Amino acid sequence: MYKLLFNLLFKKMDPEKAHHLAFFWIRLAHSVPGLRSLVRAVLAPRDPKLRTAALGLDLPGPFGLGAGFDKNGIGIDGLSMLGFDYVEIGTVTGEPQPGNPAPRLFRLVEDRALINRMGFNNQGSARVAARLAARARTSNTPVIGVNIGKTKVVPEDEATADYLKSAKALAPYADYLVVNVSSPNTPGLRNLQAVQVLGPLLWDVRKAADEVTTHHVPLLVKIAPDLADEDIDEIADMALHLGLDGIIATNTTIGREGLRTPAARIEEIGMGGLSGAPLKARSLEVLERLRKRTEGRLTIVSVGGIETAEDAWQRILAGADLVQGYSAFIYEGPFWMRKLHKGLSARLRAAGYASIGEAVGKGIR
Repeated sequence: MYKLLFNLLFKKMDPEKAHHLAFFWIRLAHSVPGLRSLVRAVLAPRDPKLRTAALGLDLPGPFGLGAGFDKNGIGIDGLSMLGFDYVEIGTVTGEPQPGNPAPRLFRLVEDRALINRMGFNNQGSARVAARLAARARTSNTPVIGVNIGKTKVVPEDEATADYLKSAKALAPYADYLVVNVSSPNTPGLRNLQAVQVLGPLLWDVRKAADEVTTHHVPLLVKIAPDLADEDIDEIADMALHLGLDGIIATNTTIGREGLRTPAARIEEIGMGGLSGAPLKARSLEVLERLRKRTEGRLTIVSVGGIETAEDAWQRILAGADLVQGYSAFIYEGPFWMRKLHKGLSARLRAAGYASIGEAVGKGIR
């Protein structure tokens, strides 16, 4: 049904407009109590064996929605209704900003991929924090990650102050906090991945979060797949040294290798971060490297090219404590999480593990 709708409607629409339309429908469905309950019952089945403990949090399962879909925290409960075990919002910047000029989101249907150069379009940390503060917290409230980045107009040498503004505003309402230094769409941002710059930045964000909270808010850093292996090792070592809670690997890539989409179309689209199926191999490589380097002492969240339950299962066996997706959601639609949960449950039971946590890292040789 969704594939028909995608081919007849969404595929012919501007991708960003299609996103806004689909997200509106999700929020609308959640606003109707009877419909909300029905959708949750159908799309969000819960297997107790998938229950996951990570980052000091208790989650209904290991699979979350990656940052970028809900930039401003306006549809968290609707997305949880669809079955996501946790929702990461953002990227949120210190100041509100419109992002890059449109068009800025492109589908590569043949590759089941997206290219985006959104440029951190969001309402800014103060407004997003106010929205999160107004949310009623209950036992059924979804786990919320908050991803923060640098405001485009802020000079690189003032980046720390910009991150600290977001951290202080948002940490009180985040179940975990992510420092994003790996988007290719903000000039100079990836320069912050150099360990001599990244270490002090993360240390300062950690202190800022602690100053405004009465409990420990887990802090993670999100890295790019385009880093050299030696740089990944350095970041892993630095994260351990700082006592960081985890690493999210990986963000989008600036690479364009091995695509089925005609080269002329890729050239026409131009710059931006590539996400989706083409990242599968490299994202898995980075995960395996991080897991071996950190020996399970950090929480690793694997994202990039995860489309199926088998993809997610392989990441867990390779050492991912949690997994995330986004691009496949665009192509698979609202039944995606239902299929993933059922597939993960079947694989877990077939392997004889009592819980998903027991399977983490079991595929490492």
